[in-house]
Amino acid sequence: MPQPPLDGIRVLEVGNYMAGPFCGMQLADLGADVVKIEDPRGGDLSRRLEPIVDGESGNFVRLNRGKRSVALDLKQEAGAEIFRRLAHRADVVVENLRPGTMRDLGLEPQGLLDANPRLVYAAVTGWGLDGPYADRPALDIIVQAMSGLMSVTGEEDGVPVKVGVSISDLAAGLYATIGILAALGVRQREGRGQLVDISMYESSVSLAVWEAGQYFTTGEIPRAAGSAHKLIGPYQAVRAADTHFVLGATTPPNWRAFCAALGLERLERDPRFADGSLRRHNKAELIPLIEEVTATRPASQWLALLRQAGVPCGEIQDYAQVFADPHLRERGFFVDLPHPRLGTVRALGTPLRLRSSPARLERAGPLLGEHSAEVLREIGHSDDEVRAFVARGTVAAA
Repeated sequence: MPQPPLDGIRVLEVGNYMAGPFCGMQLADLGADVVKIEDPRGGDLSRRLEPIVDGESGNFVRLNRGKRSVALDLKQEAGAEIFRRLAHRADVVVENLRPGTMRDLGLEPQGLLDANPRLVYAAVTGWGLDGPYADRPALDIIVQAMSGLMSVTGEEDGVPVKVGVSISDLAAGLYATIGILAALGVRQREGRGQLVDISMYESSVSLAVWEAGQYFTTGEIPRAAGSAHKLIGPYQAVRAADTHFVLGATTPPNWRAFCAALGLERLERDPRFADGSLRRHNKAELIPLIEEVTATRPASQWLALLRQAGVPCGEIQDYAQVFADPHLRERGFFVDLPHPRLGTVRALGTPLRLRSSPARLERAGPLLGEHSAEVLREIGHSDDEVRAFVARGTVAAA
């Protein structure tokens, strides 16, 4: 069996909910041995998120696939010392606690880096490890609001709306993964690890690619535009007889093909709609003219016609439709993972498809403390020592 890309890389993950664990999941998918350090008094807070089946969170077991769980009380000196031993042999530590939390536990990042110069330490925080906002608490919705994402999401002149998925958490988790992989590459070249400082805030602001181009060039403040593109058109949802569908007829060939398919050749000759930028600026006149036609037939008929003409278009699917999508099924995107209590867990796969060193998706998220004894034995503790740790509450085992 081919080795996954990060086979042999040992990772310690200390975190809750989304950003840090999402990063840890990427590393586990790529083959790293990810040991999730959890509080014995309940573990990662996402273990409490509904839906709960047989005492296990459906969200946790999917977000934390491929990891091993050690329930370790870092507030006890004995627990902190176990963590230091684990970090001394680890390649990566990733955590998404508030700045200063690890320091308060006696696990200050620089101390861990000094003890293990090859360590890559990734801190994923709301605002970064320094700066005026560093000590503020952060949640995905707070960062979405502060980063400008909510100002460009939703309908024109509508109420503020956040992105439907936890985009600030997820973006930070992905940037943390990129940063860790880059730092591992530098370590291979130079022999030393380093601190990787990832903020949800900067991760979210970095997504404003078109918005930055617009504002820094013209001074115009980008605003919400519903489903429409901010710069070109038509690129949005339009109304059919039964529902809405989306289309993008922005290039000259696509625009010509679109007009021909809908019998709207007159629009192609209209100077108001001569290019994508003009069509965007004159959207208030253009879209009603398009919908006079599209509203006369069901969306499925228009989609078939536009696809035959080579015009980009698509259904607006809900997640029941997405999770039954024949294209995703054919590509094997959904996976069934074993779990010690739930049996088989259906989960999303990974979009990382490396043909000669594929990702490794082998098991769902662990029980709290499922691997505590196993991991402690790996760093040299005897069974008697493990039992003593459990008796003192330093460690919990499933």
